[in-house]
This record gives sequence, structure tokens and C-alpha cells, in this order.
Amino acid sequence: MYGIFFFQQTERIPTSFNLMEVNDIDAGTATKPQIVYRCKRCRRIVAAQENMVPHKQGEGERCFKWKKRGNSLETDRKPECSSIFVEPLKWMEAVQEGSVEEKLQCLGCKARLGSFNWAGMQCSCGTWVNPAFQLHKSRIDECCT
Repeated sequence: MYGIFFFQQTERIPTSFNLMEVNDIDAGTATKPQIVYRCKRCRRIVAAQENMVPHKQGEGERCFKWKKRGNSLETDRKPECSSIFVEPLKWMEAVQEGSVEEKLQCLGCKARLGSFNWAGMQCSCGTWVNPAFQLHKSRIDECCT
């Protein structure tokens, strides 16, 4: 009984997973590899690709300049996002408590994974995402199952 309790505490599955998908992955019958995001410190699953909220690429640094004045001599390279945005998930305790803006911590190790703001926040690529539940790529690992 203690082993089952320990497993349930360390491997929580995000709310959007259903039992059928998990069983298919375990049985090896899944045709398409599924991408999940794990906490880098304790390896707990914090999100899946289905939970991601896509957004259009912004104009990069030009969006952050003072009074948004850009130099026309800048290179036109596409900015890369340093975070992913997800739907609000069940493990996000601060969201469940009713906060409007707060840091997101891993349930297992209490590591700071990102932040959320119901009013929205700006991605590193310059695009505003509204509402925003942001997980920093430097704090999570992308894994294929």
C-alpha cells in the first residue's frame, strides 16, 4: 500500500489527460508520440502539448523598446520564445486559491516554474497573451512519450 501511495504522489497527470490516452502510451499502441513537459528538478509532469496555448510570433525587441521606437537597421530575425503558455491546470494552486497574479510552483519540489496573470502578459517574442499561464522553458524539460 505504501508503494502505491508513493507512486500517486510523485506522478500526477495533468487534467487534460484521460485514462485511455495514458493506457495507450503505456501499452505502446500510440501511433503519434506525445510531448509532455516535466519539472527539471523533480521530473513531475506539469503540462502536455494539448495544454499549450499557441500565439503568433511578435516583432521581438522592437516591442520592448522605449516608446516602441525601433531602428530600421535592425536585423529581421525571428525572435524565439523563452516560455510556453498553457491553459490553467489543476496543479496550479495559486490559480485555485483565486489569485489574479502569482508565481507558479511545482507541486513536488516547490521550484518556480513560471507565473500567471489573468490580465495577460507579454511573451519574450513581443506578443501579448491574455490570460497568461507562462512556464519558462529553462525550468521545464520537453519529453516525448
